[in-house]
Amino acid sequence: MSDERLYMGLDSSTQGLKATLVDTSLAVVCEDAINFDDALPEFGTEGGVHRHPDGLTVTSPPLMWVGALDILFSRMTAKHWPLDRVAAISGSGQQHGSVWWKAGARESLAGLRETKPMRELLADSFALGDSPVWMDSSTTRQCEALELALGGAQAVADLTGSRAYERFTGNQIAKIWQTQPDIYEATERIALVSSFVASLLAGDYAPIDHSDAAGMNLMDFRGRAWAPKALDATAPALEGKLGPLVAAHTTIGRIHTYYVRRFGFDATCRVIAFSGDNPNSLAGLRLAAPGDVAISMGTSDTLFASMRKPSPSGNEGHIFPNPVDPNAYMGMICRKNGSLTRETIRDRLAAGSWDRFNALLEQAPVGNSGCMGIYLDEPEITPPILKVGNYRYNASGVGVGDFEPGTEIRALLEGQFLSMRLHAGQVGIEPRRVIATGGASVNPAILQIVANVFGSDVYVTERADSASLGAACRALHGATCADQGRFVPFADIMEAATPFTKAAAAQSAHHATYTSMLARMDQAEKALAAG
Repeated sequence: MSDERLYMGLDSSTQGLKATLVDTSLAVVCEDAINFDDALPEFGTEGGVHRHPDGLTVTSPPLMWVGALDILFSRMTAKHWPLDRVAAISGSGQQHGSVWWKAGARESLAGLRETKPMRELLADSFALGDSPVWMDSSTTRQCEALELALGGAQAVADLTGSRAYERFTGNQIAKIWQTQPDIYEATERIALVSSFVASLLAGDYAPIDHSDAAGMNLMDFRGRAWAPKALDATAPALEGKLGPLVAAHTTIGRIHTYYVRRFGFDATCRVIAFSGDNPNSLAGLRLAAPGDVAISMGTSDTLFASMRKPSPSGNEGHIFPNPVDPNAYMGMICRKNGSLTRETIRDRLAAGSWDRFNALLEQAPVGNSGCMGIYLDEPEITPPILKVGNYRYNASGVGVGDFEPGTEIRALLEGQFLSMRLHAGQVGIEPRRVIATGGASVNPAILQIVANVFGSDVYVTERADSASLGAACRALHGATCADQGRFVPFADIMEAATPFTKAAAAQSAHHATYTSMLARMDQAEKALAAG
């Protein structure tokens, strides 16, 4: 219907900005995206970032993100998107990136005038012209200092949900304070990428939501409040620069008149708190109940899940507050060696053909007659193994040099998902059902291994862009909560969505075979991690 209210999700990722518009049944009405390198070449980014000569520092210019929002909204109006029907906007931002607003920026945000592009109006609003992003790994010294101050890696994880990670925002802040104190002193508000884009829309500093704040090593993840010990170990007077925290379903304001006058938005359009890309993906994949698990099989393999009883680890994984359930948590495991590793072995053994790859896989029995493998083209995050290589073990646990092609392929796939199950269990994730997404989710042979390893049926989605879609779902959820004056269960909102498709059913006998292999996988990984 022409007067039906619509809900927008924005995803400011590493490489681009995407918008998804849905109706009340969560059907996609419009979507569009721009690539930062292509749309804004004057900023000189590659893959949306600047890589610095030290090989560790990776940054991105926040003014580029401002320009991207202006370009994308201009394209929406040119394509006649029904922006006057948008009732609420929420969004997703690449996690761990920070934006450093300098003194006076708040007045610039409030005073946006539709006669000029945002990029021009906000050009002088940043104390730091290039923002540290999630790819930055230059803060090892700051991570070590935080763990020392708080009593060790496990103590940091018990407090903040994760051990100290180089990419986490708190450690980036510590580095800026220590190496560029003039920048720190000139900064009025430190935003995350998510709250930064929300600030642009609301015309005021936006609060950080609980879920994205958990990726900073600065928040008590259970109490959902800034942790004084972590703040004090990071930089002076930090809480005042970070601002308040809010639940992800909170309405933080109405859209600024700039967007009403320039692009035609309704003045009553709500801005719902933005969150990180992983929390929004959880929303987009509808992981509303404990035991709901998603596995995103892309360049890296990421597992995340809704959970009630988290067990934070001082070695691996992350625990965030759940963005769609104030009483639940989100657990996450990330493995760097994902699809690219699978593709390397496909190219070597199956001449680049997935059909041939699958046929070779079927030549080896489930459980691979006890043969196992750990394949690392890149240093691994989970578990932390720095030495790359292909490690093969026979049924007796003895290292061997080569496998037959079918054994090699099965060892690769079974090893990847056995490891994922092993580490998910160590942070308290107990699967009830698995939602698969990403490039490998179209391969039925891989999905069957996933189902049997986890002992859970596997479902697939029609859409791979879970972050922007999740943000749109959260916009509808937040607006519904505001309209009813109470928290509405996210599952109630999701009832209108198209059901997922079952792609693989768990087979109990094969699940038992894989369960019996977990201890050996654990032993092999620990040996490699120890060198």
